[in-house]
Amino acid sequence: MQPSPLAALCPAVAEARMPFPDAYTHSVQPRPPQPYLRPKGGSARSAPCLSLSFTLPGDIRSARIARTATAAALEAHGLAAYVWPVTYTVTELVSVTARMSPGRELYVSLRQRADAVRLLVWDQHPQHVEPDMAGLCEARRRRALWLLAAVVDDWGGEWGVCEAAQPQRGTKSWVVLPR
Repeated sequence: MQPSPLAALCPAVAEARMPFPDAYTHSVQPRPPQPYLRPKGGSARSAPCLSLSFTLPGDIRSARIARTATAAALEAHGLAAYVWPVTYTVTELVSVTARMSPGRELYVSLRQRADAVRLLVWDQHPQHVEPDMAGLCEARRRRALWLLAAVVDDWGGEWGVCEAAQPQRGTKSWVVLPR
C-alpha cells in the first residue's frame, strides 16, 4: 500500500515530508505463520481466551482491515457485545497511529481474559529529543483521539499512550474495556 495523501499528525513528519533517517528504522522480525484465531484455554469449563495479533501497513486505509479482523475475532470467540466499542477503538487507534508515522508498519494486538478486553496498537513513531516538539506531538495525538476517549470512558474503560519498551522503538497506544 502506498501511504495516503493525508498530512502527518506529527509536526516533525509534517515538516520533513520525507521518511525518518535510517537511525530510526526498526523492522519487525518475521514470525512463522500462525492461525489468527487461536483459542487459549485450560479446562473444558473455562471459555477460550481471545488472542489476536497482526501487522498492518502504516496507511490510514489499514483501519478497515483492523476493524474487520477484530470484529471477526470477537464474534468467533463469543464476544459480540464488544464488537462495537472494540472495532471503533481499533479503527481510531490505527487511523491516528498511521498518521503519526506514515509508511511504517503498525502492530495490533487484541487480548481477552476473564476481566477485560485489551487492545494495543504499536507504531514506530520515535520519541522526540526536543521537549517542545515532544509535547506538541503528544498533544496532537491525544487531541486526535478525543472521540475514542469518550467511548472508552462511556464503557468504563481506560486508555493511554506510552513509549514502547526497549528494544522496540515507537509508541504504544492501549485500551482496556472491562467485562
